[in-house]
Amino acid sequence: MLLDISRIDTISLERRGDRLKTTEPLTDSMFYIMAALTKPRHGYAIMILIEETTTGAITIGPASMYTIIKKLLKQEWIYLYDGSDSRRKTYLLTKRGIEVLEEAVKIRKTVIQLAEKGLQEAGE
Repeated sequence: MLLDISRIDTISLERRGDRLKTTEPLTDSMFYIMAALTKPRHGYAIMILIEETTTGAITIGPASMYTIIKKLLKQEWIYLYDGSDSRRKTYLLTKRGIEVLEEAVKIRKTVIQLAEKGLQEAGE
């Protein structure tokens, strides 16, 4: 199966068979935030999880975080979760968001395999 590298960071809500048609940009930061929202979390918890998980290699500031959350809400990839803490807005992936994240994970795994193979060949 050939991978269209020019469309590597794009996902959409449209479906073709069992695969998502790729047309909507999905940035790395969007990917990290969506990965953190497999469980209900508020903005600060998302930022801390990403930073701790990557041991500080990746940080997302509050301005970027809430700009991206606004985009994800508009795409209907996340929704405002009705949690018990009314002081903080908590978010969670929608069914479509889960599908988008699953497809993005597959694509990123394929690219990692490509890079690992290339590095292995370069070291021979």
